[in-house]
Amino acid sequence: MKPLRLVGGTASPYTQKMLGLLRYRHIPYAVTWGDPAGTLDALGIEKPRPIFHPTFLFDNDDGKPHGVCDSTPIIRRLEALYPGRSVLPTDPALAFIDDLIEDFADEWCTKYMFHYRWYPKVDADNAGALLPLGMDVSMPAETYAQFKDYVVERQVSRLYVVGSNDTTAAVIDASYRRFLTAMEGHLANQKFMLGGRPAAGDFGLYGQLTQLVGFDPTPRDIAHAVSPRTVAWVDLMRDQTGLEPQDSDWVAIEEQPESLRELLAEIGRVYAPAQLANAKAVRAGEKTWQDQIDGAVWTQQSFPYQAKCLRWTNDCYHALTAHDRARVDALIAGTGVESMLLQD
Repeated sequence: MKPLRLVGGTASPYTQKMLGLLRYRHIPYAVTWGDPAGTLDALGIEKPRPIFHPTFLFDNDDGKPHGVCDSTPIIRRLEALYPGRSVLPTDPALAFIDDLIEDFADEWCTKYMFHYRWYPKVDADNAGALLPLGMDVSMPAETYAQFKDYVVERQVSRLYVVGSNDTTAAVIDASYRRFLTAMEGHLANQKFMLGGRPAAGDFGLYGQLTQLVGFDPTPRDIAHAVSPRTVAWVDLMRDQTGLEPQDSDWVAIEEQPESLRELLAEIGRVYAPAQLANAKAVRAGEKTWQDQIDGAVWTQQSFPYQAKCLRWTNDCYHALTAHDRARVDALIAGTGVESMLLQD
């Protein structure tokens, strides 16, 4: 098969998410490391808006490549293009839980990643030193020094975007530790989030954890202390090409271990109120939102995309049959996730 082309970044959790998925699904790929905008400009390919890591190059009907971003719809597109080794459960109720886990990984776990990368000084120094070299390992010394200072200053100044500040730092840290504790318990029961084969949500979590466990010093130390199973799982998730998945590897939603509810409880505790407050602000046309999350005042920029994510979650839920909704409801009851599911 012709390799699927993409432009990625070594320190991009979404790039690592997709590379892990491509390897697992046996989809051949060719990755270019660097700036997607500059790469597409050099190739004479129109840039998507917005453009970020990773940017995939898919062929139009006329055979000409065009850039596509956003990992979640790309995963669904790849399911249609490449048969076999699916990462989407066939059971609609289980597929909804997978969607929820992937969304949590992409939109909340990335707060862990961005906070730890730029809030503690030791981590900001580490990221400032390594990120420029990830673009060009042979960068001249003078350029490197300037680029490092620019990256650190710019990213630290953007911590407010994800809600990271002196007030919320303790909330983010506590959530990360609870998440790792839930992962430790769940991985003691089964190899992947929904059974004996990885789903899209596994790769969403894996992408963020490649950075939290493998790149940034502070969250790496916490992970080693709280959840050695998660640390080992990240290494294993990198390459699952040798796994031969069977349909029976999905564990039925009624048979999922109690440990899955511990993960869902963290989603309900922190992600659900953030999503609801953000969506309310977006509907009102407000540029920022403020709410109580885990006992602290949380203020951050409003994001229309995350409001869309909440709408998609609800669309998926309400598209279920009454029987499958009841199966989902039985699993999530009391976790707080149910607060995200609005009236149809």
